[in-house]
Amino acid sequence: MAYEFTAYRKVEFSDTDMAGLVHFSNYFRYMEIAERDFFQSLGVSLIQSIPNDLVGYPRSRAECKFSAPLRFGDTVKIHLAIKAIKDRAIDYQFRLYRHSEEASIPVAKGHITTIYTELTEDGELQSKPLPQALLDKIEEAPQSVLRPESTEENR
Repeated sequence: MAYEFTAYRKVEFSDTDMAGLVHFSNYFRYMEIAERDFFQSLGVSLIQSIPNDLVGYPRSRAECKFSAPLRFGDTVKIHLAIKAIKDRAIDYQFRLYRHSEEASIPVAKGHITTIYTELTEDGELQSKPLPQALLDKIEEAPQSVLRPESTEENR
């Protein structure tokens, strides 16, 4: 079963602000890209259109703490780990790095909580238990992954 995933993305010009630094909002996009790629690697869709139903994983919490900038042309390494699996929600931990062949420099730590929901006929979101098909493929990450030694940060 899977509990972590690593994605890589090149910082595009459109990701940056006038100072040439990645705008803070794009760190959240990078985390969502890693989540989408993680689901794809499991053969699961993030948004499912079932006849007369729309189910997906909206965010109930998102935060990011920045420690160094990313710039146009950098490669960002996005490490996703499942912090907790609840009845209707998944808590993710993200660590983002400026990656090169020489080293991976930490630039941000993030956390996102998603809730599995269905769009009801009256337009409301209603939480639902996580699908068993997903639960059969994921598990919570061990503490060694969630809190790596400082020497492992540069892997």
